[in-house]
Parts: sequence; structure tokens; C-alpha cells
Amino acid sequence: MFRGTHTTRLDEKGRLKVPADFKRQIDENYGVQFYITSRTGTVAEVYPMQEWEEIERKLAAAPDSHPVKKKFLKVTNFYGQVVEMDGQGRLLLPAALRDTAKLKGEVAVMGSLKHLLVRNAEELRKEIAAEPFTEEDDASLSSLGI
Repeated sequence: MFRGTHTTRLDEKGRLKVPADFKRQIDENYGVQFYITSRTGTVAEVYPMQEWEEIERKLAAAPDSHPVKKKFLKVTNFYGQVVEMDGQGRLLLPAALRDTAKLKGEVAVMGSLKHLLVRNAEELRKEIAAEPFTEEDDASLSSLGI
């Protein structure tokens, strides 16, 4: 499971050096192939290929006519790209996604259980300040047994 957040920088070519804690988990549990995509264009979702293939298996079982399935595939394929981690632990983020999500310079790499999220660090800080975790949020988690 991927946990925590690390701040890092993208290089001039748009490559993300995977933070050491996450790289160690990847080396122990996954290969070098990833699917990088987004549902919103504001955050890069970095899936180890095994985790993305599990999503694809579930999608394949749903009817092709399902409107949300079509929408999900359209957006995740628009932003998506299969990427291999290089020998220095870097992933090239898709150019269209880098532009839309303002992924340049300082970025936050966050664990999201089975995948990583990459956000513009300043945008993330502003969002967290504007939308603090509330007592209502806590109550909603309680209904999930958390």
C-alpha cells in the first residue's frame, strides 16, 4: 500500500523521479511498467500495470453500452499512456496531462493505497487549506467503519 506524501520536482523533460519510499515498494511488489492517466486532468494517477489491469478486468465485465464505462474509458485513454520506469527510477508523465494538471517544477507525490497521485504542490496546498477535513467527514468515515 502506498502511503504518505513526498514533494519533489519534475525535470525539464517532464520526468518524475519516484520518491525512495515509493520506489522501494514498487521494487518489492511490482515491475517497471505503469499506466499513467487521469479522470479529471488535474491530477496524474500512476498505476503499477498489475493494478491497472485489475481495473481493466472489472471494466471488461461491464456492458460496453454502460455510459459511465464509456466516459471513464474516454477520459482515461485521452490522458493515459503506458510508461516504463527507467534505470534511474524516473517516469515520463504524458505531455497532455502535464499541461492540463500544471505539473511543472514542484509536485506532490501522494500514496493512494494501490496507486500514486501526482499533483501540482502549490495547488494541493491551496485545496487542503480551502477544504479542511470536517466533523461531517469524520462521521461519514465512521459509517464505513473507519
